[in-house]
Amino acid sequence: MLKIYKSFFKRNVTPVSLDQYVPKVELKEYLKINDAIYEVDNKAENGMTFSRLLNCQYSDTLKKMDPDHLVALVTEVIPNYSCLVFCPTKKNCENVAEMICKFLSKEYLKHREKEKHELIKNLKSISGGNVCPILKRTVPFGVAYHHSGLTSDERRLLEEAYSTGALCLFTCTSTLAAGVNLPARRVILRAPYVAKEFLKRSQYKQMIGRAGRAGIDSVGESVLILQEKDKQQVSELISRPLENCYSHLVQEFTKGIQTLFLSLIGLKIATNLDDICHFMGGTLFGVQQKILLKEKSLREITVEWLRDLTEKGLLQKDVVDKPKDESFHITKLGRASFKGTIDLAYCDILYRDLKKGLEGLVLESLLHLIYLTTPYDMASQCVPDWMIYFRQFSQLSPAEQNVAALLGVSENFIGKKASGQAIKKKVDKDIVNRLYLSFVLYTLLKETNIWSVSEKFNMPRGYIQSLLAGAASFSSCVLHFCEELEEFWVYRALLVELTKKLTYCVKAELIPLMEVTGVLEGRAKQLYNAGYKSLIHLANANPEVLIRTVDHLSRRQAKQIVSSAKMLLHEKAEALQEEVEELLRPPSDFPSVEASSTEKA
Repeated sequence: MLKIYKSFFKRNVTPVSLDQYVPKVELKEYLKINDAIYEVDNKAENGMTFSRLLNCQYSDTLKKMDPDHLVALVTEVIPNYSCLVFCPTKKNCENVAEMICKFLSKEYLKHREKEKHELIKNLKSISGGNVCPILKRTVPFGVAYHHSGLTSDERRLLEEAYSTGALCLFTCTSTLAAGVNLPARRVILRAPYVAKEFLKRSQYKQMIGRAGRAGIDSVGESVLILQEKDKQQVSELISRPLENCYSHLVQEFTKGIQTLFLSLIGLKIATNLDDICHFMGGTLFGVQQKILLKEKSLREITVEWLRDLTEKGLLQKDVVDKPKDESFHITKLGRASFKGTIDLAYCDILYRDLKKGLEGLVLESLLHLIYLTTPYDMASQCVPDWMIYFRQFSQLSPAEQNVAALLGVSENFIGKKASGQAIKKKVDKDIVNRLYLSFVLYTLLKETNIWSVSEKFNMPRGYIQSLLAGAASFSSCVLHFCEELEEFWVYRALLVELTKKLTYCVKAELIPLMEVTGVLEGRAKQLYNAGYKSLIHLANANPEVLIRTVDHLSRRQAKQIVSSAKMLLHEKAEALQEEVEELLRPPSDFPSVEASSTEKA
């Protein structure tokens, strides 16, 4: 079939250049050293030619606060055009946004004033009356920071305001360059670094590519600010070709090659060695294998990784007559890891943790279950604040302290870490970190307020939201893992409820309402307070009555809520009906009358 399509397109499709429809936008690249601006010019001897001196009248105070002349660079563009300032760190984004606003004239406050006021109002609304004090000060000037410390709702509102022109300047980290389509007339790179790492050519191109997007703008500019000490490295950066693209199938070992093999065998796409080797030959790694791992053949590499999976107990060799017909099947543990999409670096640790949990699962609170569903990868990156850790630990109930004791973590240990004392007893760092994140999640489920938990643990609210989303996802994965292993039957019902709690992170009584399409926490509270306390209430509601009893609810939204509730209720009724039919259906091995007569004869 694929050959037929290729043949058809070869004969019938004439290649068309996009340039016919979308005119090219000229992107001018500049470098700024002290007061001088240079244009990037590949024909020049050192890759740049002098363009102009920056025209700025700076006071002594402003020189001290803004040595890179960011205020001068952005005010050449904003508020009529948009501008992005890429900063090396998240804290730097916030500081730069505040610094710029301190030196902008009051005229900037009048630009799209009503829309900016509405934006602050919406930011308060989505955060239960809270708004970041930095954004509160910068948004009136049309300026905001953008990084992973923001919640997803905050990012959405800020991006919409930037797209409409209400906000004209973002100070942001490099992540904005890769994922979000927010073009600008001018892009400024605060320094040729991402955190402490020097920029790669691909990162540089990705960032400056935000300037002058086709179909949106007619021209684009990028300005890279550098110091004299970085001049040589920047010269190489702007002139060298892009880095080669290599397969990461081997580097991301457990998430890459091993997960691929487990999926191939689990889905029965390829189960014998020859078929797996043939499949590998068609991957990017297979094409680049002689460059990436030239000391071994593709077959040798495949055999080695299959052996590793077999030793881990995830695969098992089939008994065959001929060695060349070597084939594999997935084990129970392998199927559980495959069905639960568990990172194979942690599947054996997860199995041990769940097994240990069966010996003394503490159900007086959710803390033990939350610990078991706290993502391992986030725990490995966590750096606890030991004073906060000790304060939270001391507030635990006896049952909750029991959980810590089962994990080998004591209040005495945390207290010594907090006071900087020497500790003789060794405790697994990953367990300590994971328990700390469990405290964050446990507090969040009790308080259901990201802002208060962010303040309590001194963590960015965006990070806490990511932790919550990661825990909800991992809880679902652990549930599927347990469903495949009979010994973990006790966890199944518990994890179904915990996954719901982590997914919605609201008071228990609101969870049934949150299952309805278009109902978020604020709306769920309104409905609950109006007397619609269950799915049945919503399914039987009159949209016209809903409009009158619930504030700011449109007719379209009311109809959608009722329709969605009816559909959910219908699905649950069908599932129960199937269960009833299954119970009433005679078993397939039920002895028949003929069989009984034959036995008697």
